[in-house]
Amino acid sequence: MRLLFEIDHKDYADCTRRYVRDSARSIIIKDGKVAMMHSSRFDNYKFPGGGIEGPENPVEAMIRETCEEAGLIVIPESIREYGYVHRIQKGEKDPAVCFVQDNFYFLCSVQDEVVPQCLDDYEAQENFTLEFVDPKTAITKNRNAVGDASNQLVGHARDARILELLIAEGFFD
Repeated sequence: MRLLFEIDHKDYADCTRRYVRDSARSIIIKDGKVAMMHSSRFDNYKFPGGGIEGPENPVEAMIRETCEEAGLIVIPESIREYGYVHRIQKGEKDPAVCFVQDNFYFLCSVQDEVVPQCLDDYEAQENFTLEFVDPKTAITKNRNAVGDASNQLVGHARDARILELLIAEGFFD
């Protein structure tokens, strides 16, 4: 899978341990709009997806997370690799820990049926709802996002850059 870009804060020189938490996200484009999770708490957007659990591979995690967060059922035959973003920075809670994450993105289609969400606590607190949104609207919201932690802001900026790449590569009319 191709590397799309890196987010490297270069703030981890004093780290003595690494914490790796990879994630997988879906890119679902329909009628010129993209499926995004809208946080009404912070009024910004993220691609459906989340952390890879235990023995899962990135595709399995993306399918599971897209269903849990967005209530969308991915059609396995439609899945295509898009790319990944590599992130490394000093941990927020423990400055001795270096946080490392690869965020894998997959283009895919979904069934018409939408099932109930199964949100994590933080997702419920942010009041995540599924929206098919114009990509430029999501970029603007994310570029102006205000969050409660730099970790959240990194994710919003990352997904804005992914949307900009998708536009530049002709995925939207």
